[in-house]
Order: sequence, then C-alpha cells, then structure tokens
Amino acid sequence: MTPQTYLFDLDGTLLDSAPDLAAAANHLREVRHLEPLPFEVLRKTASSGARGLLGAAFGIKPEDPGYKALANEFLDYYQEHMTDHAELFAGILELINSIEAKGFAWGIVTNKHARFVLPLIEHLKLTPGAVVCGDTLSVSKPHPEPIIHALRLLQKPAESAVYVGDDLRDIQAANSAHVFSIAAQWGYLGSPVGVEEWKADAIVRNPSQILEINI
Repeated sequence: MTPQTYLFDLDGTLLDSAPDLAAAANHLREVRHLEPLPFEVLRKTASSGARGLLGAAFGIKPEDPGYKALANEFLDYYQEHMTDHAELFAGILELINSIEAKGFAWGIVTNKHARFVLPLIEHLKLTPGAVVCGDTLSVSKPHPEPIIHALRLLQKPAESAVYVGDDLRDIQAANSAHVFSIAAQWGYLGSPVGVEEWKADAIVRNPSQILEINI
C-alpha cells in the first residue's frame, strides 16, 4: 500500500541545522577561552539539541550543576543565529513538492521547541499540515504520543502513515505508535547503536527513496 501520510523529524531529517548548532556550541567555548571543536565532532550530536551539543562541547549533563544556565546561554545564542546556515537537505524540497502534488498529507514531529521550530518553518517556506514540537505536549519522543497527536491533527490513521527520522528515538516512537518507521541515513545518526539495529521498517540513503516505499 502506498502511504497516504508522511511525518518527519526536523533536525537531521528535513533540516540541516548542524552548522548553526555547532557554531553556538563553539561560541560558548570561545568566550571561555577554549579552542573550538571540529565540526564533525559536534555534527553527530546535533539531533540531541542542547543536551548533545553541550555534552560534546563541555562534558556536561542535564543533571550537573550549571547545566541549566549553560543551556539557556546556548539556546539564546542559537535562536539569534539559527537561520544563518539552516537549509533543507538535498532532495527534501523535491520530496515535499511531490508529496503535496500527489495530495498526500504531511507533517513535522520534533523534540525541538516551538520558539525555534515555527520561525525555521517560516524561514524555509514549508507548509506542513501539522507541527508537533517538543513542548506541544507533556511528553516527547521516544514516547509515541507526539506522532499519534500529529495524526490526530491531520485526521489520518496510523496504518497508512510513515515516520522518517535520523535518531533511534524517532524509530522507537514510530514503532510504538504503530506507524511504519523509516531511518534516514543522510542524517546525524547520533545514537551509539548502529542504524541497522534500530528495528526500523526501512532504511533509506536519500530522500528520493521514500516515495518508492510501500507499507
């Protein structure tokens, strides 16, 4: 069966936000007179947002003293610069145009908070039918409810939907929501577990393969 609904993660799936996230982390290092870290070191943590970037840049965890203040500083700087280099991954615009041309529904389900997501969607000129952010509900991925909520907003059933993401928690959320799960290999793949072990229903190397999938 051809999917009728396409749901996507944002960072690392639709949007290449790693350059701006890495720049924010290195800015915090530079103002503390620390050498900037190589981009590739920070890129693979980008799907985990502030938690991942600050962990890589400072070895700090959310439960550690000083984390909240550092995270606020990071997020404030990122918010000011989040469109400096933000762009869709190659092939994503063509994919979305094809989905819309075929009359299929699509939406975004991300753990990123709305204060960042909504301006980025406007900047990228995207028009999803549903947007569920990390602070839309009281839970976020890997909990299945954000995906279920997006389907509710779109008034579409789970059995005809797919969810595409680049992190283990994306696949866990989709599987728990009984939605066909697709792992995006072009993304950041920050999980220590290899993508082949995520139990995704499909793994794709580029966006053009998504419309070829039957569920």
